[in-house]
Amino acid sequence: MKLLIALYFYILATIQLGLLLGVYHYYRSQNAVKPSSYWLGSLVISILALTTFGTGIVTIEDVARPEFNFTVSNTLFYIAATLQFLFCRSLVKPISNPIKYAFIASVFIFIPAFEWMRIYGTFEGRTAFMCIIASIFFIWQIIELKEKRRSAPSQQLIYLQYATTAELFFALSRIFVLLASGLTIRQVEQIPQLLILLTVTQLVMNTLSYIALGGYWSEKIAFANVRTESENQEIKSLLVERERLISNLLKANKTAATGALSASIAHELNQPLGASQLNIQFLQKKLSDGNLTAEQNQEVLTALLADNQRAANIIKSLRSIFSDEKTGVEEVDVKDLIQSVLQIAHSQVHAKNIQIVLRLTSTVLIKVSRSEVQQVILNLMNNAIEALSESDRPNKTLIMETRDVDDGIELIFSDNGNGVDPEVQPHLFELFNGSIKKTGMGLGLWLCQHIVTRHSGHIHYEDVPDGGARFTVFLPLAQD
Repeated sequence: MKLLIALYFYILATIQLGLLLGVYHYYRSQNAVKPSSYWLGSLVISILALTTFGTGIVTIEDVARPEFNFTVSNTLFYIAATLQFLFCRSLVKPISNPIKYAFIASVFIFIPAFEWMRIYGTFEGRTAFMCIIASIFFIWQIIELKEKRRSAPSQQLIYLQYATTAELFFALSRIFVLLASGLTIRQVEQIPQLLILLTVTQLVMNTLSYIALGGYWSEKIAFANVRTESENQEIKSLLVERERLISNLLKANKTAATGALSASIAHELNQPLGASQLNIQFLQKKLSDGNLTAEQNQEVLTALLADNQRAANIIKSLRSIFSDEKTGVEEVDVKDLIQSVLQIAHSQVHAKNIQIVLRLTSTVLIKVSRSEVQQVILNLMNNAIEALSESDRPNKTLIMETRDVDDGIELIFSDNGNGVDPEVQPHLFELFNGSIKKTGMGLGLWLCQHIVTRHSGHIHYEDVPDGGARFTVFLPLAQD
């Protein structure tokens, strides 16, 4: 009889241990949703309680005066029930510290109370005492589960509520059997079989409640995975939209930056076109007079070719800036990019009496997007030209440098204008906040930083000691 009853407890302990191991290995791989420490702790304590109680039954001699290990096992059952109730409570609202301390204190009250009953009480009194305490916890759990289900319906919580209700029924039935039997039980063999059946069935329902809890967290993980997948799709679409927006901003900025040089571009094109027109008129007159010499013919044709090439170079520079092609990474000589932008800005620089100083000492080629780095140069050069236009200095100078450094090159743009207001400097590269122009929107420098960062480089600003502004751009030899 003892071995049979002990076997029931060992079997239930083994089932719960298997559930614990399965839960542990499953949830260890999950990051989105972690199991509650309350119900996992309750499951661990329940396994220890079943094992301790089963071992105690094997060695017990007098049911009325059991050994101390029965105090240990019943205390473990009490702690497991407490943790399971706290879990159900945590589904509705966070467990406050006063509640935690109250239940910890209740454990220290339970131990001496049950120990006194073990020594001076009866089997019937201890069994009724444990059934009453368990029933109180079951009723509280059912109330908390109903409240949780009203706000967040869950099939697994329904199963848990059914299992808890069944536990309550079997606990009350055990009290009824004890009252109805009227026996004084001192040996295991004297325990009514119906009472044993009800006890084992109650523990089976308790095991089913732990399984329902495991199912509840599996359900939460499934919902979390679906939500995560949906959020990932939203993030991907937002990233695509972000790239599209930045691409449009790049185009708009190129239009604005080059538009600021429109007078220079028109002047640059008018010069070779005007010269070509004069040469053509001269050629027509000589041909009509019939006195065109071979030397004059060659001189006029050479001039026409030179003017045509000059206009073609200006148009080529513009086309490279406004190209919509998906230009990938290629090896580029930054000196050539600076020269192409200078060719566009030459007349405006000359008209505003700005002296350009070139110190292009870099010798290496870097792997970058040609059009994007060209836009960085265009923006920084345009900012310097506008800053110098507003300056009262008699000798306006823009120094452009390139130099080789470890793992890349540096592009340095220095002017002797008025510099940047100290209040603006902390927000210089922020979108819509970092404009150094009175009429600017704070787009150009933000795009410069975006482009440079995308090329695994960096850009920073510093004041020139004698007055003015200096922007330094670092670009690595190859992108990460």
